[in-house]
Amino acid sequence: MPQVELTVGMFRIEAEVAATLGDRMQGLMQRRQMAANHGMVFVFTEDQRHCMWMKNTLLPLSVAFMDEQGKILNIEDMEPQTEDNHCAARPARFALEMNKGWFRQKGIAPGTTIRGVAPLAGTGR
Repeated sequence: MPQVELTVGMFRIEAEVAATLGDRMQGLMQRRQMAANHGMVFVFTEDQRHCMWMKNTLLPLSVAFMDEQGKILNIEDMEPQTEDNHCAARPARFALEMNKGWFRQKGIAPGTTIRGVAPLAGTGR
């Protein structure tokens, strides 16, 4: 998957871009580790109340759902290998998965804008 650099406050994130249906379906499945400050940004084709789940995902993750400008709508913690739905609080265009607790540890909360995702809005397929 292609990669993009995102920023939030003083933090830099190296994110893989899951912009196709196949990449979004695969996500971070079967991975055993993810480096610090790395993640995966999911680019959806339209604003909806998208949901994520952790089937076949071995890492505990946190997901931030964002609007078209990259503003965080809500953040959900997700446990490995579960089928619980974790959904956007309102229609979202993006979701950013990071190691579990990353957002909380950095003091990043709903209302914060993640820079670098807005130009990806038209790439979802």
